[in-house]
Amino acid sequence: MVYVTGDTHGDLERFNGSALKKLKKGDTLLICGDFGFIWDGGKREEKILKKLGRKKYNICFIDGTHENFELLNEYEVVDYCGGKARQISGRLHHLMRGQIYTFEDESYFTMGGGENPDIDLRLEKKVWSTLEIPLRQELEFGAENIKKADGKVDYIITHEPPQKVKDFLQLKSKEPTRVTGLNTYFEELSNFCQFKCWFFGSMHMDKIISKSYIAAFQKIYPVTGGKPLE
Repeated sequence: MVYVTGDTHGDLERFNGSALKKLKKGDTLLICGDFGFIWDGGKREEKILKKLGRKKYNICFIDGTHENFELLNEYEVVDYCGGKARQISGRLHHLMRGQIYTFEDESYFTMGGGENPDIDLRLEKKVWSTLEIPLRQELEFGAENIKKADGKVDYIITHEPPQKVKDFLQLKSKEPTRVTGLNTYFEELSNFCQFKCWFFGSMHMDKIISKSYIAAFQKIYPVTGGKPLE
């Protein structure tokens, strides 16, 4: 089985919950960005990554906006499930932008990255990385892969949602909606592409918006539908 959850932000306790204990050998957990366990390159971090790579199930994450991209990009790129990925440790992999992977005979398009809402503050503190925003080449590469698949994939895994979904989720928010070029790209992708379900993590909420869109955060969602694991 394949399952999806949201941003883990380097919180190891997320992997000790009762829901994840139900995953079996050979299952796959997909994380919708802000993995957060690759941060300082220290010995403790290395031990944690090895521990995660030894889980009985596969852990695959896309990047979000809270990552150390310089460290992440140092990992070796390997062939993985029909696409290119970075092998972090054992069964722990980083799924790269614009790739299409095959898990259990179904296709998954991935596009990490985004623009953090506190970008102005982070610029001031000089802790912002331009690498968090997908490059034009990465977006074009993703679009080409979708075209090669005749506009059809089973699942889409991103950090940010399409524009219309983001607008809907922020209808009652008092904060102004921050829509980026990436949200617009995803909006165009959603109109062009045929897919079963689109999972994203940046909104930090657990909400089944429709059968086609799910905002994932702390719950564990089977991609095939149904209730999250408890």
